[in-house]
Amino acid sequence: MFSNLKYLMPRSLYGRAALILIVPVVTIQLVVSVAFIQRHFERVTQQMTEGVALEIQYMLAQEDGAREGFAAAMGFMVEYPTQKTGTGDVREAIDLSGKEVINTLRAMVPGVQRIELLSAPRRVEMLIDTAQGPLWLMLDRGRVSASNPHQLLVLMIATSVLMTFIAYVFLRNQLRPITKLADAAAAFGKGQAVRYRPRGALEVRAAGKAFLDMRARIERQIEQRTMMLSGISHDLRTPLTRLRLGLSMLPEDEETEALLRDVADMQRLIDGFLSFARGDATEQAELTNPKELIKRIVDNAMRAGLPVSLGPQTGSGDVKLRPAAVMRAIENLIGNGARFGSQVRVSLAQTERDLRVIVEDNGPGIPEGQRDEALTPFARLDAARDPNKGGGVGLGLAITQDIARSHGGRLILSKSQDLGGLKAEFLIAC
Repeated sequence: MFSNLKYLMPRSLYGRAALILIVPVVTIQLVVSVAFIQRHFERVTQQMTEGVALEIQYMLAQEDGAREGFAAAMGFMVEYPTQKTGTGDVREAIDLSGKEVINTLRAMVPGVQRIELLSAPRRVEMLIDTAQGPLWLMLDRGRVSASNPHQLLVLMIATSVLMTFIAYVFLRNQLRPITKLADAAAAFGKGQAVRYRPRGALEVRAAGKAFLDMRARIERQIEQRTMMLSGISHDLRTPLTRLRLGLSMLPEDEETEALLRDVADMQRLIDGFLSFARGDATEQAELTNPKELIKRIVDNAMRAGLPVSLGPQTGSGDVKLRPAAVMRAIENLIGNGARFGSQVRVSLAQTERDLRVIVEDNGPGIPEGQRDEALTPFARLDAARDPNKGGGVGLGLAITQDIARSHGGRLILSKSQDLGGLKAEFLIAC
């Protein structure tokens, strides 16, 4: 039972906090209102009605000739004898104290045949059977019940609404720092360092300060890694260049060609490793038109002789991303598809929540059980896709996934229903 209720609860922090605030207030108001109506209004109405009933008894006990004079002195209006007949009482459903008025009058006034509680005009009318004939009696409703029994309820509701609004404003000010912290953390997950200053309660300030310290450490580590890799790149490329130059001066034979191929493989391995390790940390995010970016990528690939075409494009609007990094990721997917297939298609689907770049090919694809492994660094599944093609470092998909994650997204691998090969969905959050 309780497990089903959680699906009815608000998902946002604002909604849950408002629910925690409003439910007790409403419950207290209902309990107080019901108890007050039952114990106060009913008791007051009963006492007032009993006093009027005693006056009616005294009037009815008078002689026939003096009855009208006593009625006028007591503020009653009588019609005697009357032609009105009927039984049964008349009361509006919203008349909270009317039931107590009717019960008290019937219990204390002898011969009551009919009681009508009118709202316009506001009065009580009664048909009383006397020894001299039927009597129709009318009196002001204010004499038997409180004149405005709803005033207290209105006051309670108005006060509750005012206090709820004040509490909501206070609660909103307390929750705003948490929202700011969540926004800053989400932006940092997308590679964006937005301005953030810890505010709010002590616990929220402590969480904010811990986040800033963590962000500073991560940025410092990325910066140090980038600087270290820049030095490694220079140190490794220099001896490889000397080796290539030295081998090029040797007589051309099978052994020299084999050594040149080894040097080329080492150069490709180093470039792939540095590209993966460097990532896109040095590039700043900027507003970019995804359609124009994808079209430029496809045009460059077509000029390079790759069998790529532009597929359907849906959605519009600029997205904040790192264009060079996204270009490198899509180019990796296109190159991967072109290496194992003869047809590659790039599509785009953009919504308010995410951006999805879909790259499909007609190659052999990747078996479902090996797709997670294909996303790990240095995983080489070339033999599974095409045993006659290879030479990859095993970092293309890993680099692409790392770029997608740095934009708050992910890389999804599946089977293309149209082309029959691999379907790679490069998903980033907008």
